[in-house]
This record gives sequence, structure tokens and C-alpha cells, in this order.
Amino acid sequence: MPKLEKSSPAIVARFDAVAAHHPAAQRRQMFGYPAMFIGGNYATGLFAEMWVVRLAPADLRDALALPGAAPFSPMPGRSMSGWATLPDAVVADDDALDAWLARAFAFAASLPAKG
Repeated sequence: MPKLEKSSPAIVARFDAVAAHHPAAQRRQMFGYPAMFIGGNYATGLFAEMWVVRLAPADLRDALALPGAAPFSPMPGRSMSGWATLPDAVVADDDALDAWLARAFAFAASLPAKG
């Protein structure tokens, strides 16, 4: 397994500020990166300098249509099904980011709860 790049302090601070506005989400670490879970299901988090979201198929298509969005590939050539990276413009915009997080949280909440 290749060594994972750490997230910058700036994006971690952004994540922490946003997470504080979503008390229903449980904040944990996933693969050493900050993440938010709903009902024990991973909904969103950071991976290096990328903000990733887990989405329902229709929402995923919408996300991937955004300029600068991409499938989430933690390793080259290995995209994770159901996941997208959000463009920097969305991550920087509170309203746009909250809209995508709402979709990610709704999808995570629709999955069977994990202990």
C-alpha cells in the first residue's frame, strides 16, 4: 500500500468548521483522514486534498457533471463505486457544499445502520 498524503491544515480546518454545523453526523477518522458518518455509514470525508462524498446513483451522476468533479480513486485506476470528489469551487462555497453534504447524509441514512 502506498504511503497516503496528509491533508493540508487548511482543508482540515475547513472540514472541521463545516462538521461543526452538522451535529447529527458523527465525526471520525477513515484511513487517517477526517470523515463524517450517519448511522455508522461513511458519508463524506477528506482524502489528501480531496473532499469526497458518497451518493445515490442519480446524485452521483449530477456530481460528476460538475466542472472539476471526478470519480473518487484512492489508488490510480481504482475508482470507488458511488463516490465522487467535489470540485474546489463547491468546497469553498458554504451553500453549495451543504447541498452536496445533505445528499450524502440522506444516502448514508438510507443504508442499513451499522453499529
